[in-house]
Amino acid sequence: MSEIVWQKSSYSGSGDGTNCVELATDQDTLALRESDAPTVVLHTDHPQLTALLRHIKTTTPRTVTP
Repeated sequence: MSEIVWQKSSYSGSGDGTNCVELATDQDTLALRESDAPTVVLHTDHPQLTALLRHIKTTTPRTVTP
């Protein structure tokens, strides 16, 4: 079994801090984790992740930064 390769979200900023959302593929599923809690992993599939992201985008208030 190969090791999972995690990719940090582009929205997490630069550097190697522990305030990052990470995504990886794990066989037939997608795996998500928070970098400050790497042992807690959420497994989902593409349609469910797409629905979650769509919901977040449409229900989360946006803050405009000058």
